[in-house]
Amino acid sequence: MKLLLYSWLVSVVTATDPLQYLNLFIGTVNGGHTFPGATVPHGMVKVGMDTDSPGNHAGYDGEGIYNVTGFSQLHQSGTGGQVPLSNFKLFPIHNCSAFEQCLTTIDSRKTLRHIRPDGSVDDYASPGYFSTNLSNSIRVELTSTRRTALHRYTFPEESTTPRILLDVTNDGQVSTNDITMLIDPETGRMTASGSFADSFGIARYNAYACVDFKGEFSGPVEYGPYKINYPDLWGTDIQQHYYTWGYEHGGLVGFPNSGSGPTTILARIGISLLTVEQACENAEQEIADWDFERVLQDSEEQWLNILGRIQVDTEGVDDNTTTLLYSSLYRTHIAPADLTGENPGWSSSEPYYDSFYCNWDTYRTLFPLMSLHDPERFSLIVRGMIDIQKNEGWLPECREMGTKQFVQGGSHGDPILAEFFIKYQNHTSSLGVSDQDLYNALLADAENTPPNWNIQGRQADVWKEFGYVPSNTMYRGGANTKQVSRSIEYAFDDFSISQVAKDLDKTEDAIKYTSRAGNFMNSWNGNINVPDIEEDISGFFQPRFANGTWNYTDPRHCSIHDPTGSTCFLNAIRRDGFYESSPIVYSQYVPHDTATLIELQGGVDKFIGRLDWIFDNGYFDSTDEPSQQIPFMYHYADKPGYSARRVRETIHKYFNTSLNGLPGNDDSGAMGSYVFFYLAGMYPLPATKQYLLSSPYFPTISFFNPLLNSTTKIVSKGFGSGMYVKSVTVNQIPYKSTCFLDWDVFTTSSTVVLELTDDVEVNCGGSLPPSLSSGGYD
Repeated sequence: MKLLLYSWLVSVVTATDPLQYLNLFIGTVNGGHTFPGATVPHGMVKVGMDTDSPGNHAGYDGEGIYNVTGFSQLHQSGTGGQVPLSNFKLFPIHNCSAFEQCLTTIDSRKTLRHIRPDGSVDDYASPGYFSTNLSNSIRVELTSTRRTALHRYTFPEESTTPRILLDVTNDGQVSTNDITMLIDPETGRMTASGSFADSFGIARYNAYACVDFKGEFSGPVEYGPYKINYPDLWGTDIQQHYYTWGYEHGGLVGFPNSGSGPTTILARIGISLLTVEQACENAEQEIADWDFERVLQDSEEQWLNILGRIQVDTEGVDDNTTTLLYSSLYRTHIAPADLTGENPGWSSSEPYYDSFYCNWDTYRTLFPLMSLHDPERFSLIVRGMIDIQKNEGWLPECREMGTKQFVQGGSHGDPILAEFFIKYQNHTSSLGVSDQDLYNALLADAENTPPNWNIQGRQADVWKEFGYVPSNTMYRGGANTKQVSRSIEYAFDDFSISQVAKDLDKTEDAIKYTSRAGNFMNSWNGNINVPDIEEDISGFFQPRFANGTWNYTDPRHCSIHDPTGSTCFLNAIRRDGFYESSPIVYSQYVPHDTATLIELQGGVDKFIGRLDWIFDNGYFDSTDEPSQQIPFMYHYADKPGYSARRVRETIHKYFNTSLNGLPGNDDSGAMGSYVFFYLAGMYPLPATKQYLLSSPYFPTISFFNPLLNSTTKIVSKGFGSGMYVKSVTVNQIPYKSTCFLDWDVFTTSSTVVLELTDDVEVNCGGSLPPSLSSGGYD
C-alpha cells in the first residue's frame, strides 16, 4: 500500500503540489484560534509559539503588538472554552548580568517579535516547521515528530551565556499544581511533570516532559531551578527551591558561547501522559539523531502524502482559492490527536485517539471528508473510539488529554461510527474493526443513560420515555439544558444507527431506530411566528413540558436580532432549550428528513421563501455548525442553482486567506472541512451514501483513495462561463440526478462530468436528495 501510494504521489505532484498552496496563518487573529506551529498529521505534540494576547487558545496570535511568552509543546487548534494546553514552555534568555539576576516570570521575560518593513511579524510556517525572529535577535525554529518536539535556538554573538528556561507552571490557564522538576548537572537534562486543568470541563490531567540539549558543548555551565524571578544557581530540584502553589516555577540552564559568531542550541522535548521515563524514551526513539532537517523532511512527506490525495486543476483559478482549499484541508488533519501508547486510563493494544474537541463540531463534515481520502486513519480513530466505549461505557464526545469534557449536542460518536461503517462495511475486517463491537457501542449510546450525561452519552431514559427532552423535568445525571437541540440531535443519532442496523440485516432494530429518528417532529410547534415581522413565516422547533404542553422561546433568541442580546452556549441554568443556534436556524436543520421539514413549513414555495428570508435578514451564521448545510437546502426544493448561489455568497463574504480569514473558531478543523466541501462543490450527508452536489471552484478536482486504489475525478464542462449544474454524467453515462452523488461513484475510479450553465433556475434533473420520509437512503 505504501509503495502504491508513493507511486501515485510521484505521478501527481508535478500537477499541483499542495505544500506550495498552504497558509498556516489563516484564522490566527480575531477568534479563529488556529494553530500555525509544527506538527505531523494528527500528532500529539503540536509545538508552537505562545503569546500574551487575549485570544491565545492555540498559543499564537498573528498581531505583532503581542509579546512572545514561550514555545510550548502541546496545543489545540480552533477551540473555544478556556485556553487549552500550552504546556512546558521553553524560552531563550538573551543576556543577564548574572544567573541569579535572570528574569524568568512570563511578565518579566516576554519579548516582542521582529517586525518586517511592511509591518508584519517576522514569522514563518509550513507543514512541520515554524520559525520566528525575536526583537532581541534570537532566532527560533521548531519541528516535531508525533510525541517529540525539536527546537533550534540561534543566539547572537553578543549573547555571552546563552540560556534556556523550562516553564513548568504556566499552561494556558495557569492551572498547574503538583509539579516536579529535576536537572541533571552533567547534561542539563530537565525532566518535569504537573497536573493541569482541562479547558472545557472540570477534570484534570497529568503530563510529563523530558528536555535535552545539544550544541558545541558537553554540558551546561550554569543550571538551577527558579521561583518567580529568583533562579537558584547549582540547584537541581524544584522541591529544594521550596515549591509553592500560586508561584511560577521552572528550570534554567546556561551554555557556553560558541566563541565566534552566533551560538546554536538544539532542545529536544519528549512528551508523555504516563511518566517522565516514557517522555524520555519517546524523545530518544523518535529523534535519536538530533537531525532537524531530517525530522522536518519526514513531516513534510507525511503532509504531502495526505494532502496530495486531493488534486485540482488550477488553470483559470485565483491562487487564493487554491490556497484556501488546501489550507482548509490541512486543518482537518490536526485533530483528533494520535495518543496511541499514551493512554492514561487503561492498558490496551488498540489505537488511542484524543482531542475530540468536539464531535458536535466535526461529525457533519470532517469525518465525511476523511471517508473520501483517508480511510485507514479513519479506521484507527474508530477502533480507538470503540475501545473507549468498552472501557468507559459510552463513546467519546469531547476529550482532552484523556479527560472527558462537556457534551455539546447529542451523542455524536454515533454518526461518526455510522459514517465509517456505511462507507467501509466491506473492509471492516481488513481494517481491524469489529462490526459487532461497533454496533454494541452505538446501542450503548442509544439505550443506556450514563451517571453524568454532561460529559458522555445522552439522556436516553427521557428520550425513550417522551420522544423529546422535556424542559421542566429534572433527572439525575446532568444539567437540564439544550432540550430542543438535544432532541433534534438525538433523532439524527438514531437515524445514523438505523442505517447501520439496516446494513447489518438487523431488521427490527432498523425499524425501531428509524421510528425514533422521526421524533424531531415532537418538538415542532406549527403555531409559532416570528414577532414583529410582516412575512408569513410560521412553525418552529420549541421547548415542551413533560405533560405535552408547550413552553416558548422567541425564534430570534440567540440570533443577531435577539432583542435580549442572548447567546446560546453552555450554561447549567439556561432554560431556553437551544445550543449555539437560534430556533430560526434550528428549524431549517433536519439533515435526515428535509422532505418532512418542507411539509411542516407549508410546502416548497414557503420553504424557499423562508430560506431566502434567513439569508437576506442575516440569520444565517457561518460560524455555527447547524448552519453549515443551510446554503445547500435549496436542493431539497429542486432549486440547486439557488444553493450554488448561496454557497458562493458564503465563501465570498466570510472566508479568505488573511490572518482574519475565518469568521469564528475553526473548531478542530470543522470549519476547514466545510469550507473545503463548499470549494469542492459538495456537501456530505453524514452516515449516508450521499453527497449533495454543486459546482466546484476548479475546472477539475480529484480524490484518491489509497485503500480502494481509486481516483474519482470531477470535471466542470463550461468552467468560467457558468456555475450551475445543468447535467451530470458518470463515466459518460447520464446520472440519475444533478443534485447529489452516491458513494459508489467514489469507490471505483470514475470520471464525473458536470455541464455548467449560467441559468440559476436549473433543477435536479430527476431524483431529489434522499429524505427519511420520501426514501432514497436504501
